[in-house]
Amino acid sequence: MWLKEFRTARGLTQLDVATKAKIERSYYTMIESGNRKPSVTVAKSIGNTLGFDWTIFFSEKCNESLRKTTTA
Repeated sequence: MWLKEFRTARGLTQLDVATKAKIERSYYTMIESGNRKPSVTVAKSIGNTLGFDWTIFFSEKCNESLRKTTTA
């Protein structure tokens, strides 16, 4: 859910993020819903697109870490 909140706070659709990250929208949707983990390359691309540290995808406490990043 953190990824969706991050995306919507920026006023972007799933298609917007997927297009800017150069991935398929369906793949982005699976990542956002938690059904898939992105590769490092894709994580970097999504992170750059939405403006956060891509390593958050591989953190055990991604919700907590991202909230600290966005509220700091």
